[in-house]
Amino acid sequence: MSSVNFFGIRHLSPAGAFYLREFLTEKRPELVIIEAPADFEDTSDDIVRPETKPPFAILAYTKSVPVRTILYPFAEYSPEYQAILWCHENNVPFRFMDLPSETFLALADEKIRKAEQLDENGDDTDEIGEIEQIERKPDVYELLAKKSADGSHETFWERTLEQCADFSAYHEGSNLFGAKIREFSEKDEFDEKETKLREIYMRSVIRNAVNGGISPEKIAVVTGAYHVEGLKTWDVQEELPELPMLTSLHTLMPYSYYRLSTRSGYGAGNKAPAYYELIWEGLIRGDRLYTANAYLSKIAEKVRENGGAASSAQVIEGVRLAGSLAKMRGGNIPTLRDLRDAAETCIGEGSFASISVASADTEIGTKIGELPEGVSRTSIQDDFYRLLKELKLEKYRSVTAQDLKLDLRENIRASSEKSAFLDLDRSFFLHKLRVLGINFAEYVPSKQENATWSESWAIRWTPEAEIALVESALKGDTVELAAAFQLKETVEHSTEMSVIAGAIEDAFCCGISAAAGYAVDALQAAAVDAVSFEELCKTASRLANVISYGDIRRADCSAVKPILKQLYYRACLIFTGACVCDDAASKNIAEAVNMLNFVELSQDFLETEKWLSALKEAAARDDINTRLSGLAAAILLERNQMTNEELKTEVSRRLSKGVPADLGAGWFEGLTLKNRYGLIARLSLWESLDEYLESLDDEEFKRALVFLRRAFADFSAGEKDSIAENLGEIWGLNGEEVSEILNAKLDETSQETIDALADIDFDI
Repeated sequence: MSSVNFFGIRHLSPAGAFYLREFLTEKRPELVIIEAPADFEDTSDDIVRPETKPPFAILAYTKSVPVRTILYPFAEYSPEYQAILWCHENNVPFRFMDLPSETFLALADEKIRKAEQLDENGDDTDEIGEIEQIERKPDVYELLAKKSADGSHETFWERTLEQCADFSAYHEGSNLFGAKIREFSEKDEFDEKETKLREIYMRSVIRNAVNGGISPEKIAVVTGAYHVEGLKTWDVQEELPELPMLTSLHTLMPYSYYRLSTRSGYGAGNKAPAYYELIWEGLIRGDRLYTANAYLSKIAEKVRENGGAASSAQVIEGVRLAGSLAKMRGGNIPTLRDLRDAAETCIGEGSFASISVASADTEIGTKIGELPEGVSRTSIQDDFYRLLKELKLEKYRSVTAQDLKLDLRENIRASSEKSAFLDLDRSFFLHKLRVLGINFAEYVPSKQENATWSESWAIRWTPEAEIALVESALKGDTVELAAAFQLKETVEHSTEMSVIAGAIEDAFCCGISAAAGYAVDALQAAAVDAVSFEELCKTASRLANVISYGDIRRADCSAVKPILKQLYYRACLIFTGACVCDDAASKNIAEAVNMLNFVELSQDFLETEKWLSALKEAAARDDINTRLSGLAAAILLERNQMTNEELKTEVSRRLSKGVPADLGAGWFEGLTLKNRYGLIARLSLWESLDEYLESLDDEEFKRALVFLRRAFADFSAGEKDSIAENLGEIWGLNGEEVSEILNAKLDETSQETIDALADIDFDI
């Protein structure tokens, strides 16, 4: 039997952290060996700095693509963290004993590749079936939950171990718990292989320490309770196999309580990190009832903050009820389950919905860790945090989403140029993060189309953003260099002009002129090839945005204008040819038409007559898609290029008995795609439509009705009321009464009409 002092823990156990410190104080070891990747020891100096505030994590990542990452997070009540602090406070050396992160990354890469290979080999049914069979078996924690009186292994752990009265009880109970979990758990072949390799390596670290002259009884080993039994045979000589390796780097990063929770998918987490901090505080205070009092008080406080009502009397009654529930369920101190039931009953008055937000804040929390300046980070992380401080964005580093509105115009009242363009520099920074896929800030499109000086962002910090930032270190040492590299990659790997134009737009938004120049050259080369009308319009739209924002972003757009002019002319030339299409394709063409129309209106250096001439040709032709002919006419009307007489003539021609109903109604649908209020105000249009419908027989009317229903489907209630009033005027009736009757009848007969049309063959 080994005389090494093993202390089995759960990775996020406040009682484990508290009693581990007592255990170490009693044993006074000469060396503490901790379960953590062996190559993480170089972070220990930063971990113990007083400015380091948990939660934080050590992130390891590969130096090549695809980037693989592993995280090793710490909360204040992590036993491993408290063991490191105890060693620092008592001048006792410690070692990390788990596999190096480079091996963990190699194993993770192997597992992912194996899974991908199984996905590709669909005929490998025997192996896949075996995996599915393993997945269907209930795991040991599910079995424990069924046998537990509480019906939850989390509650069982809390009531049995987090509420232990002394370290001996926790020590023995945790080791026994780990041994039983080990005995009854079932792992797949890959996980079993990894566990064996880990334990061989950890045993070798213990053996090397003893061989180095430290007595076994002077060594304390802090490990997950599951591994205690596997490490007790450390004194058996065995050969360490060759370890797989992937070259990697590692860094400290802030973490959040949400990411520590099992709700985020973290397998070694707990359901309620903030609640477990209350348990830790109660242990530090020596007050076993502190957690219950603090939990219910915080619930009441959060309810009041959210506009609800919660009194002190309800809190007192909740504490009493929680205590009673604990005794009924075989305990002495309330668990989270008992406290939540009491809060729902006494504060929520039987409704969990009324305390749900308060419960999430109190149980999971929004706490984010902090790291001091100068800790081991990648250069891009250093640049990111420097810019956060320089741009006064540090207050937005929160797990709660916050809105940021930017005014990109120069602040003429500012005392310095830096202050005058603060919002513009913020915009450059946030757009660079967007290009890199770092979800620290999300761009919110403005509702004001012409407000080129205004931007809105929704900002929220997440550990995923930090991970994405670290992964971007492969692209450049600073945020700007990484964004420039990403833009260059986008351009080099794209064959679509609109994507290259998007890269130009992004480069201007990021304020990276070098990347913009590179992308402009690439677009100029791509513009020589033949492309579709839709692609030309998408590209032109992006370039027009660049020019519109150019002045406000202090950017030189002179190189973009000639390309836009060239694409504009080409689009005008091939427009009518593109309109020879079916109804399915006409939707994309219609979107492209609106884009090009907006481009021409927004850029005064483009020749207007070219576009108007193309529109007039499309509006007059009968051999193109009628929906697009109608749209061309609508744009001409909107731009005062078609008179009422010309419109009436066109309506008479398009909506006549000799024209197939689907073509006439399709043309009218296209006409309604623009400037509806202007159309509604033209009484002659509705007179012509009324005359047209009156001229149709029953079968023709039913065919036309399908297309007209589609045309009016997205009209607002107010627009439909106005049309009904127009019809009332045409029919010599009260417009408001007609509107009420038609809307009522429409609701009653809508489904009936659809059913009647179901059997008709429209040949479309």
